[in-house]
Amino acid sequence: MASGRPNGRGSAHGIAAVAVLCTAIAAMTLVLVTALTGGESAGGESSSQAAATRPPEPPRDAPRSAPEDDRRSKRPAQEAIDHWPEPQLRDSVALGVPEGGRLARGVRFPREGRHFFTWDPVEHESPNRPWRRWGTNDLVRLVLDVLADHRRAHPSAPRLGVGDLSRPHGGDFGPQYGIVGHASHQNGLDADIYYPLQSGEERAPLSVDEVAHRLSQDLVDRFVDVGAEKVFVGPATGLTGPPEVVQAIPYHDNHLHVRIPDPG
Repeated sequence: MASGRPNGRGSAHGIAAVAVLCTAIAAMTLVLVTALTGGESAGGESSSQAAATRPPEPPRDAPRSAPEDDRRSKRPAQEAIDHWPEPQLRDSVALGVPEGGRLARGVRFPREGRHFFTWDPVEHESPNRPWRRWGTNDLVRLVLDVLADHRRAHPSAPRLGVGDLSRPHGGDFGPQYGIVGHASHQNGLDADIYYPLQSGEERAPLSVDEVAHRLSQDLVDRFVDVGAEKVFVGPATGLTGPPEVVQAIPYHDNHLHVRIPDPG
């Protein structure tokens, strides 16, 4: 006689069928939700959220990596300095006047050499940025020659610091380019040279008390001797020279400003 209890094997098959059906429904639901929301990232973020956190692509017109001379780096070994490439000299033209002019076919002053280093007056570090150190062929050659002569006369003295010259094509070099800016330095005939320090450190002086006066006066004299048109010095430095050439003006207590005549 048949029993009223359900068959165990049939119940197991029924439960399995229901489980398969539920799994299929869940999978279809997930596909539908993914299609509607644009998908999920592996970490649970939507694709739009993941794109928002992804680092931005560089602009297409971004400059390529600068040549090694343009990059900031630790001071090279002395062997590298001894073989630093010479500046590419060319026929430069200083247009207009230092207070309102331009520079054509300028020459970039090297970032450092055996007798000198360059100093950025805005970032307060060496080397100076490349776009701040362009001048005429004559200016670059004259400054390099004077610095080399000064070092030969004072072999134990520290290297001399070279600051701003002009921008690559000259023009305005005002406060928008850092600190108080320059009223001149516009046509490649001006250069800033930092006074050497008594301590021998390679940086800009913080006060006139740090300046090696004898070495600085010799530097002024050498620029006068090679025919500088002007040598501006700080009022507190006590540096002197022919009054028509060497003149004391504000903001020059940590560096001298040399200007050469326009050969044109």
